[in-house]
Amino acid sequence: MTVRVGIVDDHESVVLGLGVALGQHAAVEVVGSANTVDGLLALGRPIDVAVLDLRLGDGSDPGENVRALRAAGIKVLVFTAGDDPHAIRRAAGAGAVGVLQKAAPVETLTTAVLAATNDETVPSATWAAAIDGDPDLNSAALSPREAEVLALYAAGEKTVRVAHTLGISEHTVIEHLRSIRAKYARDGREAPTKVDLYRRAVEDGFLPAPRRRER
Repeated sequence: MTVRVGIVDDHESVVLGLGVALGQHAAVEVVGSANTVDGLLALGRPIDVAVLDLRLGDGSDPGENVRALRAAGIKVLVFTAGDDPHAIRRAAGAGAVGVLQKAAPVETLTTAVLAATNDETVPSATWAAAIDGDPDLNSAALSPREAEVLALYAAGEKTVRVAHTLGISEHTVIEHLRSIRAKYARDGREAPTKVDLYRRAVEDGFLPAPRRRER
């Protein structure tokens, strides 16, 4: 199985370097790159994992970028040259599977990309430090798939639409929702109704907070 990788970075040298580094592994193929998330999605190419620069030149929000990629069925591995705990927490709350420094060895990057295809969390010191700084982030310990189900369902989709969007059965969606509710209950943040799930999704960064209407 070949893992198809897309790169979102607005530095040409980084894109070229990533392409060469990842291309050394027989099971990895870089299928496209762009300097924005919208640009990568517009390519219309099948992508399994996106390597996403944490801070893009267009000023886009890291959480929204991750969320847009996850909604397209793409796993997200965040790549950063600096240390921005707030931005990392935004990305984590939206469903990124890990954060790596751009100075990481090629072998580490390749291993992380392969792990991301299985929705495995990719551990790193940068990731751990950011998450430890926000103990309330995803305290219910939802899996990446559960986070996707929650974001879609809490945003107003019916279970059949969630199933269609994620390419899974409606029965699986219902089972995920049961698991999500059970995890929130164990966390002391019960969510028996869809409205409650929406509140939890906003609290944990899976959905954006509603904007206040201007008077």
